[in-house]
Amino acid sequence: MQTRIATSNDVDSVVRIIRTSRDAYLPYAKSPHSSDSFQCWVGNKLIPAHRVIVAQIANDDVGIVATSQADGIGWIDQLYIAPGHLRQGIGTALLTEALTALPRPIHLWTFQQNTSAIHFYKHHGFTAIEFTNGENNEEKCPDILFALR
Repeated sequence: MQTRIATSNDVDSVVRIIRTSRDAYLPYAKSPHSSDSFQCWVGNKLIPAHRVIVAQIANDDVGIVATSQADGIGWIDQLYIAPGHLRQGIGTALLTEALTALPRPIHLWTFQQNTSAIHFYKHHGFTAIEFTNGENNEEKCPDILFALR
């Protein structure tokens, strides 16, 4: 597996990974955005304003992690693995790369229904610090704020 920093040339690939992963693993969390507006968001907001890393296996883009920093906190903003590529170490490699670049503490949100992500983050040392009813996320799904100190 190789990784690279995403550029404007990676918009389609990043969109594909996020959309197919959400469709496969988060069917309860429908995006309120159209395909066009999501494409614009990735190209105009996500890639330019965040550190987005793309994982590639045999010339196939298979995962992404997007990170940022705000008020002394590192954030894992997005972490998605393409369907068919789970449990191959891609998520761990992307998370490790993100953790190396971010200041502590590191925070992230995940949906309460996403038991695979909850297990993954707990396995990597994150602790749940807040549970919400989802009123502040676009999908309106109950979520959890995790922290790594």
